[in-house]
Amino acid sequence: MIATRDITGLILAGGRGSRMGGVDKGLQPFHGLPLARHALARLRPQVGSALLNANRNLADYAAFGAPVWPDAQAGDYAGPLAGFLAGLDHCVTGWLLAVPCDSPLFPHDLAARLAAAARAQGACMAMAATPEAADDGTIALRRQPVFCLMHASLRDSLAQFLASGGRKVGQWAAQHACAVAAFDQPGDDPLAFANANTLQELRVLESTPSSQTTLPPLP
Repeated sequence: MIATRDITGLILAGGRGSRMGGVDKGLQPFHGLPLARHALARLRPQVGSALLNANRNLADYAAFGAPVWPDAQAGDYAGPLAGFLAGLDHCVTGWLLAVPCDSPLFPHDLAARLAAAARAQGACMAMAATPEAADDGTIALRRQPVFCLMHASLRDSLAQFLASGGRKVGQWAAQHACAVAAFDQPGDDPLAFANANTLQELRVLESTPSSQTTLPPLP
C-alpha cells in the first residue's frame, strides 16, 4: 500500500502559456482565484506535502504557501518532463504525483486511484486514463500523461532522457512499467480532466456547470 504521507504532490505551472498569448497560465483567474491555487487546494488533501514548479513570477506562486522550484535549466521550457524532474529533485518521499495547473477540477481521489493502480500492477509509474470517443463512435481510454504518479527512483532515468533531447512524457514512460488508472466509472465527473489551453477555453470551463465537481476550500 502507498500511504498518503509517502506521496509528494507537484503542480506543473512552468510552461510558456503560448496558446494563452504568453501569459503565465497558472496565475490566470478561475472563479476569482489563480488556476494554480485551485489545483494546489485540490491536491493538498491527497498527498503528504506539495510543491509548485514555475519559471516566472516565483514570488506570486510562493504566496500560495508551498515551495516553488523552477526547471533546472531555467528559460529552456522543456515541457512537463522538466517539471517532473524539478519535482523529483526536491521530493523527499517515495512517490511524486504531478498534475497540471490548467485542469482545476481533477478528481479528489486521484492520488488514491493512481496509487492503487501502481500497486495492483506492480508498476513504478501510473497515469490516469479517460474515455474518449473515436471518429467511428467507439469509446476508448486515452491516457492523460501529465497526471502521473512516479516513484522517486525514476529521477536518474528522467534526467538522462531529458539530456538526450527527449521531451515527450509517453516516450519516457514507455521505458518503464507504467500502470493505467481508468477514470470511467459511474460517478466520475466528465469534466474532471478538462484543461484550458486558451483564455477562451478557460472561460468556457469556468461557465460550464458540473453537478459532480465542487471546488475545495482554499487556504
